[in-house]
Amino acid sequence: MVQVRVHQPVNTDGSINLEAWLDHVVSVDSALDRAALKEACEFAHEVEKKGNPAKHSWADGTSSFQAGLEIAEILADLKLDQDSLVAAVIYRSVREGKVTLAEVSQRFGPVVSKLIDGVLRMAAISASLSPRQSLVLGSQAQVENLRKMLVAMVDDVRVALIKLAERTCAIRAVKAADDEKRLRVAREVFDIYAPLAHRLGIGHIKWELEDLSFRYLEPDQYKQIAKLLHERRLDRERFISDVMNQLQNELLATGVKADISGRAKHIYSIWRKMQRKGLEFSQIYDVRAVRVLVPEIRDCYTALGIVHTLWRHIPKEFDDYIANPKENGYRSLHTAVIGPEGKVLEVQIRTHGMHEEAELGVCAHWRYKGTDVKPSSNHYEEKISWLRQVLEWHEELGDIGGLARAVARRHRAGPGLCIHTGRPCHRPAQGCHAAGLRLPRAHRDWP
Repeated sequence: MVQVRVHQPVNTDGSINLEAWLDHVVSVDSALDRAALKEACEFAHEVEKKGNPAKHSWADGTSSFQAGLEIAEILADLKLDQDSLVAAVIYRSVREGKVTLAEVSQRFGPVVSKLIDGVLRMAAISASLSPRQSLVLGSQAQVENLRKMLVAMVDDVRVALIKLAERTCAIRAVKAADDEKRLRVAREVFDIYAPLAHRLGIGHIKWELEDLSFRYLEPDQYKQIAKLLHERRLDRERFISDVMNQLQNELLATGVKADISGRAKHIYSIWRKMQRKGLEFSQIYDVRAVRVLVPEIRDCYTALGIVHTLWRHIPKEFDDYIANPKENGYRSLHTAVIGPEGKVLEVQIRTHGMHEEAELGVCAHWRYKGTDVKPSSNHYEEKISWLRQVLEWHEELGDIGGLARAVARRHRAGPGLCIHTGRPCHRPAQGCHAAGLRLPRAHRDWP
């Protein structure tokens, strides 16, 4: 189901309670500098009445200050750094012409200014895209614009994350807009930003963007599935509760400490599976689903064995994404079984670290310190990993060579740059790899 929009704490006079908001954000991530965040918020509030917001403001009349807080709150949940949150707070003020990048740079430093500039470039490219009329790839011009956006993202993944958070806030607010704007924002989010969230591995944002955009693009289909989910909610909750209790007892008996929860139902994913497999709603396995989180990888397979002992599994519905991770790094065990009462049940099993990765995507690699995730202390390696993600996504769009050449130009790289190691290799470009991603031979001629 879709996200209910978050509202900032308010004072008795209706104004935003900034101190309470800061308390909340810093409680999410104690590494944040409360004083620096407060300065950015007060600055955004000061410039609130400047400029002409009519062209760029939110559909529901949300101020640039309030929008900045909402964007920053999403990024705080993703554990982004101080500069990212400051940039998020100020971004809408710059976008609406209330303050210049030069002023931002002077007051908050060049890093914050550069982040905002990158988000503005992504916004400009996104605005130039014409809406697609179907789920197939659009025109060559549209592919070229997407390519430009990807190149803009290469320098700093934080730019993409800020823009992703901003578009998440935008589609949450678009309910109050007219039909034309709702459709335009929904199409943009569905075509560009939901796939971006998937590529970055940020599962909960991907699901929200897909559900919200689907709500406006296919309102009848959305309402039909939402109604079916609501009608069977009580029966489904009772069933899931019984399953969780039974599974928890069996896991404890074998010494496995697990956190088990019912998994959220996502309307777009249900509809897509119905379309792809030609199924009725009653035949969709993940309408009834649980998630099992365990400490170690070996516990995942122990839990899987217990699930398959308790209930008969459906072989064609088993996927081992731990041994074979998805292209965006997602790891988990997925299985479907004939559960109690003869009802099909989907079970996802993963470690707490894998779940952190599934929720936070690329952000998890910077902060998570669990035993099954090894964060890199090498900034260059992190950047190359991000570059690989962008290249792989671009490969799905086609013309990966065009992106490779553009990246090389941007970083003034010649054929002697070995992207895999970062060291000059002094070899011809033929046979080179991009962080382990082998480029087609026709596209290995770097300018």
